[in-house]
Amino acid sequence: RAGKRVIVLEKEHFPRFHIGESLLPYNQRLFREMGVMPALEAAGFTRKFGAQFHLGNSSKSLKLNFQTGCFTGEPMAFQVERAKFDDLLLRHAQSCGAEVRQGWTVTKTSNDAKSVQVEARGENGETEIFTGLFLIDASGRANFTGNRDGLREIHPRLKKLAIFGHFEGVKLDEGAQAGDILVVRLEDKWFWLIPLSPQKVSIGCVMDQTAFAQSGLAPAEMFTRAWQSSDEMRARMRDSRLVSVMQATTDFSYHNRRLTGPRLLRVGDAAGFMDPVFSAGVYLAMYSGKLAAKAIQEAIASGSNGARQFRAYEKRVFHAMKFYTKMVEAFYTKPFMELFLQPRDKFKLPDAIVAILAGELEGGWKIEWRTRLFFWLVKMQSRWPLVPRISFEQKAGAN
Repeated sequence: RAGKRVIVLEKEHFPRFHIGESLLPYNQRLFREMGVMPALEAAGFTRKFGAQFHLGNSSKSLKLNFQTGCFTGEPMAFQVERAKFDDLLLRHAQSCGAEVRQGWTVTKTSNDAKSVQVEARGENGETEIFTGLFLIDASGRANFTGNRDGLREIHPRLKKLAIFGHFEGVKLDEGAQAGDILVVRLEDKWFWLIPLSPQKVSIGCVMDQTAFAQSGLAPAEMFTRAWQSSDEMRARMRDSRLVSVMQATTDFSYHNRRLTGPRLLRVGDAAGFMDPVFSAGVYLAMYSGKLAAKAIQEAIASGSNGARQFRAYEKRVFHAMKFYTKMVEAFYTKPFMELFLQPRDKFKLPDAIVAILAGELEGGWKIEWRTRLFFWLVKMQSRWPLVPRISFEQKAGAN
């Protein structure tokens, strides 16, 4: 749309299945900037007005409404089937003038002082070399250039595995909350429940890789045992039926030490990926994509190799990733859950947390100082009970 020639080399053929189905409200701003909002609204995706967090024993819960936080500028998000959603975005890119080649696998990239070269193989075995001014690596968790350059760093305490599938007959809330994402927290694992339609719900269970390996169970059996161990999940899954194949994926949290190279920018999961508990993945991917496009436009306008613009890009994306990584790390601690599930309306702290979970990355000091205070209170909670302690134990007689 800025008048530059763009080629997209996509290994897969769309539509194709993908996980990561719950978007954040601040995705809406990007959709409007892209001009794709009318197509998304016409697609009939489920509307998400809030997020719910429940303990697995049903003893505590928190329901957040994106419309009520005073720091949140976007009140609604979409829940999407990624096959349909991603295909829609790819077609939109084509309609904006990008040349899209599906079924093309990149095998090699290189650069010189003035350009980048990409070698790719088509599905019929033909090869071609493409030359351009800049390269954006959007290869997702395949992390093509990051792995090639040895940049991937796995988070030492977030080595997780997810088992997931699509279900019908799941019990959801009624009314406006029917589209909420639900996060159900057990002591050593958690579930997501994402309503994709009035009938279909994406459900996944995230747990430690080592715990899964030591169980000796198949993924589907481990998933079933996990939800049957939770009061909250049993109530919602009692009449459910699987309507897809159960799948499993690992490598949940990592980042690349560098997000740039000579005439190269890494975006989305090719920059870093984190545990999906706060549904930030698609938003961070699109946020970094927007910043990458801006950096390249400025580099072209200045006739430079982009080094200065790329440094600024890397700083902003790292800041955003660290922002959510800190939240994810805290989510696995009991003091965080105690304060998070029992908010007190002091200094508008709950509003700041709602804004963060909605995708507010540029809220400035009014969000920053409240976030710092919240995490200081979490530290205090680990020593002295500012709010009542919680228990993950199931009710008497639970399986």
